[in-house]
Amino acid sequence: MKAFRLDELEAERLANDGAYLQFLRERNMSVGLYALNAGDTDPQAPHAEDEVYVVVSGRASITVGTETTQVGRGSVVYVPAGVTHRFHHISEDLRVLVVFSPPES
Repeated sequence: MKAFRLDELEAERLANDGAYLQFLRERNMSVGLYALNAGDTDPQAPHAEDEVYVVVSGRASITVGTETTQVGRGSVVYVPAGVTHRFHHISEDLRVLVVFSPPES
């Protein structure tokens, strides 16, 4: 078993001075913590892998392809591989668990 605490992951992400911290990588998936602060611009480009976002905290909008929705704590969003997507209108610091399958390349 591998177990993680969000507060420890957030501290590690901050210590590495990055918006994304991959903390688990297995044969069929990888998992990371993604952070965007209120007012930030999300620089993402489409990924070669399917991904699922689980919003841990914060509020924002996300556009996936041509669809846009509001997200907040507890929201879960699936993004198919190759589809343009981006968080925007980030009104509260956003912390998101990201699951890639297969693992992010």
